[in-house]
Order: sequence, then C-alpha cells, then structure tokens
Amino acid sequence: MKTSRWRDLIVSTPGTLGGRPRFEGTRIPVSLILGYLADGASVEEVLAEFDGLRDEHVRAALDFARSLTEYDAVA
Repeated sequence: MKTSRWRDLIVSTPGTLGGRPRFEGTRIPVSLILGYLADGASVEEVLAEFDGLRDEHVRAALDFARSLTEYDAVA
C-alpha cells in the first residue's frame, strides 16, 4: 500500500479558515472531504465536486485522519 505524504499536502495556518487543516493552496478544509466520504460519497464524486482537488488529496485526508487516531494507550 502506498502511503500518502499528507504533510506535503495539508497545512494549518492561523489566518486561514481559523487554522483548520486544509489542502495547501486551497480553502478546502480536510474535514469537509472526510465528511463527504463518511456520508458515502465515492472518491470520484468528491473529485467532481471540488475543482483542483486530486486523488492524492483524498488519500492525504484519509492518512491524516488515520494519524490522528494513532496513540499509545496509557495503562
């Protein structure tokens, strides 16, 4: 499985979208794309909905979400 390099595609800057993670060079928040996918939209549907969004952006969003759930449990 090819791992996306989400750190190359997702940024967070205080002056844009209140610092919410977004795709670099856009005002598309990562949470919006994850919401579409969670609601059952296909990758193709998401890409058709947002100009400039590419397949690697969607993969980066999923990899970003995965990285947020990785943690070490404290006993």
